[in-house]
Amino acid sequence: MSPKAQIPSHRKPRSSKMNTALRAGMTGGVMGTIALTAAAAPALAADKNAPADTVEMPTLSTADSNALAAESLHHSAQQYSLQQAQQDAATEAKQEAKETKKKAEAEVKRKAEAKKKAEAARKAAAEAKERASRSTERSSLTTNAAAPQGGNVATLLSFLRAQVGKSYVMGATGPSAYDCSGLTQAAYKQVGVNLPRTSQPQSTAGTPVSLDNLQPGDLLYWGGAGSAYHVAVYVGGGKFIGAQNSSTGIVERPLSYDQPTGAVRVL
Repeated sequence: MSPKAQIPSHRKPRSSKMNTALRAGMTGGVMGTIALTAAAAPALAADKNAPADTVEMPTLSTADSNALAAESLHHSAQQYSLQQAQQDAATEAKQEAKETKKKAEAEVKRKAEAKKKAEAARKAAAEAKERASRSTERSSLTTNAAAPQGGNVATLLSFLRAQVGKSYVMGATGPSAYDCSGLTQAAYKQVGVNLPRTSQPQSTAGTPVSLDNLQPGDLLYWGGAGSAYHVAVYVGGGKFIGAQNSSTGIVERPLSYDQPTGAVRVL
């Protein structure tokens, strides 16, 4: 005997009454539908203008399909062209804005540089004018200054002019070559004035005088008083004579050639 035969079934048997009711309901529904259709048939047949129950849809030919596809493609192409044109316009506008900004920045820079150059030129012109004014004033003062009386200054200047053109040699005191303080010492010795040997003490050997009130025979110095590094002699007319350097030797130059720092009067 099969094992399954020993297991009782738990499925409930269908009720014969329920089956009968279901069959009756289904039969009634079908018969009702048939009766309703039979009753409506004469009315539909009598109304010739009544619309048909179904509508036949138009059938698209191959040509119509191709035309629709072409129109859709054309529309897509127009949309793409419009989008591309908008993108190109935006890019062009952005580039133009960038170029405009760059030009504006360049113009601002150019104006700033021009202003800077104009300011520098104005400053240089003002300085040149001021120097020319000072030079004219000094020339006027020195031209009008009265030379000391007596033969000492003339002797001094005559000696100095006789040395112009000779060589500059460091430590030399003449008579064929001099350094700056060696020349001034030898020049003042011609008129009985004994100066120290070097430029530092020579720069304090007399009475300090203003450069705007110089007289021929005054001792000029460059650097600080007591620490001067160069000396020469003022000879009048806005000029001096001194042993400048090994390249130029002993020369006569205007004060503007090498503006001195100060002066002392020893005669």
